[in-house]
Amino acid sequence: MRIRRISAAVAITAAGALAISACAPGGTGTDGDDSGLVEGSSITAAWNQAFYSMNGNTSFGNATANNNINYLVLDGFNYYNNTPELVQNTSFGSYELVSEDPLVVKYTVADGVKWSDGTDVDAADLLLNWAALSRSLDTPDFDPGEFTDPETGEFTDAFPTDVVYFDSGATPDAGLGLVSKTPEIGDDGKSITLEYDKPFVDWELSFPSPLPAHVVGKKALEVEDAAEAKQAVIDAINNEDAAALAPISSFWNGGFNFTAMPEDPDLVVGSGPYVISNFEADQFITLTANPEYAGENTPNIEEITIRFIPDPLAAVQALENGEVDIIQPQATADLVTALDAIDNITVSTGLGGTYEHVDLQFDNGKNPENIFSNPLAREAFLKTIPRQEIVDTLIKPIIGDDAILRDSQLFVPGAEGYDDSAAANTSADFAEVDIEGAKALLEESGITDTSVCILYASNNPRRVNEFSLIQASAAEAGFEVTDCGSEDWGGLLGTPGAYDASLFGWQSTSLGVTNSLPTFQTGAINNLNYYSNERVDEIVAELNLTFDAAKQIELQAEMDKLLWEDFYGVTIFQFPEVTAYSDRVEGIDSSILAPTVFWNAWDWSVTGAE
Repeated sequence: MRIRRISAAVAITAAGALAISACAPGGTGTDGDDSGLVEGSSITAAWNQAFYSMNGNTSFGNATANNNINYLVLDGFNYYNNTPELVQNTSFGSYELVSEDPLVVKYTVADGVKWSDGTDVDAADLLLNWAALSRSLDTPDFDPGEFTDPETGEFTDAFPTDVVYFDSGATPDAGLGLVSKTPEIGDDGKSITLEYDKPFVDWELSFPSPLPAHVVGKKALEVEDAAEAKQAVIDAINNEDAAALAPISSFWNGGFNFTAMPEDPDLVVGSGPYVISNFEADQFITLTANPEYAGENTPNIEEITIRFIPDPLAAVQALENGEVDIIQPQATADLVTALDAIDNITVSTGLGGTYEHVDLQFDNGKNPENIFSNPLAREAFLKTIPRQEIVDTLIKPIIGDDAILRDSQLFVPGAEGYDDSAAANTSADFAEVDIEGAKALLEESGITDTSVCILYASNNPRRVNEFSLIQASAAEAGFEVTDCGSEDWGGLLGTPGAYDASLFGWQSTSLGVTNSLPTFQTGAINNLNYYSNERVDEIVAELNLTFDAAKQIELQAEMDKLLWEDFYGVTIFQFPEVTAYSDRVEGIDSSILAPTVFWNAWDWSVTGAE
């Protein structure tokens, strides 16, 4: 018998996220299921993009496709459940607010927490996390732009070997960027204490899951013994030894990037309930229960395989054929129709925490004239984007009247502050296509090369349709829109010279007021289009220190208005989310926040399993 469950959208207080649809890496955890691991049990899920990096804290690796996996293989101090609410993961470790002024926070790893190779998780891992995510030890004023491959988005072999550069996008006025002083190690090497230069409103969210320092030390400094490798990393940080920190930062940046199962088992050492055990390029990745995991979130299922299926209808077919048990594909009208025809499945639909948008490259675009450095050209192009047609054609057939234009860069529809901000910003100027207005602005701009290459997921049918609608509309105003679509679009975001505009989704990863700010702050990790506005940066700095909710909304509304007035880009719609799973599995309960359906994967079980 087929069951259909409809879920309503949840209003979340801060929108936007760290990547593509991107998520900020977080810890794992729930109250867990006491039933324990069922040997030989397996579940197969599907996702629309292949995994490519176990470091989701770099500008290259910060993507949903990676962080879904990293969430399960890298443990941390807290996580969001699907209420959603922030829960401390005390089985991994604890954190204590030692002082409010100055803001001092102590992180302590719990006894018995180990990496999957049997090495203890300890202060070395936490200290490396601080160094990478604060960038306090980076070589000053180094710009990696000229050393980024426009074809792949990764750093080239020409990257200087004597430079300390952690590619975390940290800025000195947010998160761990505000911890400029090297933390102190305590509790026999189990804790570190951070002292912030200024108060930070979302301090509980600023310390994501660490990577294994002993692996970084081994590979970067050629130290074989795990304990010695850890100590070498600690010494390099404490002594601010640039000669050692340069290879450490280089390996942290790229050493955990791989698109198939690495030959070196050190590269998949994890701390979470699962570890990566098999990985076939562009086909699937398999996670196996971590035998060294001693936390509260002991998995029920021994093996979870995630198949990479970009085409939503192919994912539905795989579900119907019993090849996969769980899918959460990009929603289309055809997808919903196809699911309606399948028995013995549960389908949950509603609005999710991801929103679709188009961003324009303010600098380092592909166009020889750097077309969108010109504000008139930006305004002209935004006037051609058929936002309402996209919603009416592609989204309304899925969720009906719930499909509305999103008119804010910062607020989610339904959240406090959204209506007032949308009314006060200039989003209404781009509610309908204005071809004549766009023509006049383009002529006034003086731009002679009107080519605009758009980056998007070329293997995503909905994005292909969106691109076609934008291309046809913009052509009427004189823009020559060309195709920069790629299956590897996530790694190309932010790459100099690779494209002029991008079409993708930001996914909410937390309820923090600072959640979306790295998208708009100069030089921050999610500022992929080289946008810079002095007042916006000032507002970001103010929001980082503002604990009053009313003042937060006021500042966000001001910032939202500035973004629209700068012709930053346009928001289009909040994602319709469709989760479907077979009656073979239980415990599936998706969250509006990343990593959505995977948030409690350790609670999944097979029907009838004991």
